[in-house]
Amino acid sequence: MTDAGDLPALSETQWEIMNVIWERGACPVADVWKTLNAKRGVSRNAIQTQIVRLEEKGWLTHTETDNGFLYRPTVSREESQQTSVQKLIETVFDGSLDGLVATLLNGGSLSSGEAERIRQRISQARRKKT
Repeated sequence: MTDAGDLPALSETQWEIMNVIWERGACPVADVWKTLNAKRGVSRNAIQTQIVRLEEKGWLTHTETDNGFLYRPTVSREESQQTSVQKLIETVFDGSLDGLVATLLNGGSLSSGEAERIRQRISQARRKKT
């Protein structure tokens, strides 16, 4: 697989497309279009164009089948998310993870269940470092 840090950043629409493909593992343009069209009404041509651009940028690859092309990611979702969040922390928060967390907490949308899951993840991370 490709290193996400070596690839150009994704637009919001490209993230949506990649999320559909990551969920399915591989799929044709029609499947991506049907999924996104049901969410927000988008043309098939717009999705096709974005998929071609994602392949040109190195995010996707394809294989040819009897029914057309199947597109597959070249980078895992987890690596892509980690790289994007790290870039966000570096650029928007001047490298401060604390700044990111404070912004998330001050937004007021954190549920008690999410807070508990975050505490558990922090505990797990601390145990891994020792």
